[in-house]
Amino acid sequence: MKKRFVLSGYFGFKNFGDEAILSVLVNKLQADRSRITIISSDPEYTKSLYKHIRCVKTFDFQNIIASVYKSDFLISGGGSLLQDVTSLKSLLYYLIIIFIALFLRKKVIIFAQGIGPINSAAGQFLTKILLKNCYYVSVRDKKSSELLHNWGINADLLCDPIFSVKIPETEKNKTLAIQLRNCKNMNNDFLDRLADCVCRNFPDYKIEIYSFQDSIDYEICKTFEQNIKMLNSEMQTVIYNNLTNSEIVEHLSKAQYLISMRFHAIIIGLLSGVKTLAINYDIKVEKIAKEFEIPFINMKGEFGDNFSLLKNQDLDKINKKVSAINFDWSGFENAVK
Repeated sequence: MKKRFVLSGYFGFKNFGDEAILSVLVNKLQADRSRITIISSDPEYTKSLYKHIRCVKTFDFQNIIASVYKSDFLISGGGSLLQDVTSLKSLLYYLIIIFIALFLRKKVIIFAQGIGPINSAAGQFLTKILLKNCYYVSVRDKKSSELLHNWGINADLLCDPIFSVKIPETEKNKTLAIQLRNCKNMNNDFLDRLADCVCRNFPDYKIEIYSFQDSIDYEICKTFEQNIKMLNSEMQTVIYNNLTNSEIVEHLSKAQYLISMRFHAIIIGLLSGVKTLAINYDIKVEKIAKEFEIPFINMKGEFGDNFSLLKNQDLDKINKKVSAINFDWSGFENAVK
């Protein structure tokens, strides 16, 4: 008999990382001919990406409850769903979905998540109670693993699911790819300094600027392009937006250099053998930069010699580290048997 799964995550917002994780999950489950329902903010968009799946809207709790009731498993993940830095409401939403599944006595799987930071006492209490009752828990970083261990919760420590994406080798173009997003520390001073460094270090390169989620990224990308043109009107620039996941991977993998804020863009750069410089706007970015020994710049600090480090990266050393990482499906596979 086919198993039924409901997938809960930051889906339908056209965010590259979360949509890529969803793709990995759907492909895995469809290989076993499972029946899938996805909770999405944009059901029509999500349906357009996958055949033979059902979608329900994010706050359509009547249909969410009905879908979970008919299911065997709820999968919550991946990414950083269980944190209250973005907002306490976001954390409570994902906890409510988990609670519904547990109340209906369904098996709940926490899939390769980054847990925290959870600053509110109520958020910590509710997350701890609910996760203790989940059927299988996996996390994507040591800090999350340590947090759950301190809470008395067993969790498998995995790499991010995007490391399971297979990227064919491609010839590199004379291109610098830059992926930017808005955040609380983003300001014109940082964009000015970054544009100045790009113009001085890559004057004869094509500059490709990527908006992964237009509601957050696009205006920043436009401002940055304008800053470059003010410094050097002859530089070739282009802004890419509304690309599919496969198009993003195809474009980024052909770049010679990548400067990126978003965590999953950095992973694609690492997988593609692109020399990468991270912009540290979030602790997860700093952690992955340190893990793979790639340079990173802080938004409020000086850039120092990081552009020189970018150009002189030892790709062989980085590629050896990347090739040693494999996403371990065994715990997940045992859980869904």
